[in-house]
Amino acid sequence: MNRYDFDQLPDRRATESLKWLYYEKDVLPMWVADMDFRSPQPVIDALHRRIEHGVFGYPLMDDHLSETPGLCDLIVNWLAEHYRWHISPEDITYLPGVVTGFNLACHTFAAPGGGVLVQTPVYTPILKAAEHTGVIHHEMELTHDEGGRYAVDLDTFRESISTDTRLFILCNPHNPVGKVFSKQELEQMAEVCLDKGVLICSDEIHCELVYQGYRHVPIASLDPEIAQNTITLMSPSKTFNLAGLQCSFAVIQNSELRQKYLAARKGLVPWVNLMGLVAAKAAYEQGQSWLDQVLVYLEANRDYLADFVRDELPGIAMAKPEATYLAWLDCRQTGIDGNPYRFFLEQGRIAFNDGATFGKGGEGFVRLNFGCPRSMLKECLMRMKEVMEMQSEQPIR
Repeated sequence: MNRYDFDQLPDRRATESLKWLYYEKDVLPMWVADMDFRSPQPVIDALHRRIEHGVFGYPLMDDHLSETPGLCDLIVNWLAEHYRWHISPEDITYLPGVVTGFNLACHTFAAPGGGVLVQTPVYTPILKAAEHTGVIHHEMELTHDEGGRYAVDLDTFRESISTDTRLFILCNPHNPVGKVFSKQELEQMAEVCLDKGVLICSDEIHCELVYQGYRHVPIASLDPEIAQNTITLMSPSKTFNLAGLQCSFAVIQNSELRQKYLAARKGLVPWVNLMGLVAAKAAYEQGQSWLDQVLVYLEANRDYLADFVRDELPGIAMAKPEATYLAWLDCRQTGIDGNPYRFFLEQGRIAFNDGATFGKGGEGFVRLNFGCPRSMLKECLMRMKEVMEMQSEQPIR
């Protein structure tokens, strides 16, 4: 078994990395949701073997199934083993990305004249999906307690669905707040959607990155009737740090919905990247050890971050994420003058994600990516402490 060293920081400025090249060299990038870790060695080895062949033609795919030998069966077995969710290979539709997946769902099931409901604050491409696909945007704000724990007000959820709402985009685990929705919460939302005739499109891209004490439940796994009303989007990209390889899939157990979805993609959504298919197969086949190890490292990073915020950064509040490697920092009580994203970028030379870009409820927050070596996280936190001390003109203890 390979033992992985997540303390090593690869030099990503020599690559095409958006995360590391978008800002100036002195800015520490703690934003884009990819990890600063090498991917599992079996994935790297599989890609090397494919590259050594030297020919990179079109991959063989039918309307929805990859002909990469064994990949469908691996996904079917993975979902059964990890989530006790039993699907068939024909339920799988491959996509070049989860963002493509939910935008395609908007095109297919909300247009023309229909509405799409989202829960804010939420991953920006979900927030913008209605605008990008020319349909009506509906939203409800998640509630949170003093400790920063988020929840769904079911009455507000029900009231947010109007007669023209046709699609609800669920983000579970939730980005950016790090929430894992409970079985009861999922059942309640699903029942409302069934009652109102609203299709569910569930972005579950972070489903494997769940910490001790929590369990991811695919909403479609709850009940056959809910499964028939759900499009589930998943990918190995966040789980195994393969985002640039553009390989995702939808699970659509309702054959009528699946045929409509497949028809809508013709001429617009291409096949999946060849290398993405190779990487996905290797990841699902041999990546479990890497995943087990990275979860231990990420959880330790999360706990270190939470302790530092509590003890060293007065005015910033953070609930421990239940999943993802993304922390949602509430900076509204810091006394920072103006936008905290801009403050930390200009004064501390740290690039976070601006909470305001996640929609209503995100103002005054920043999103921090702790999927990195501990040394990088420590540097980030010390920079934060130093600029906050300078702002308050007194040492923070």
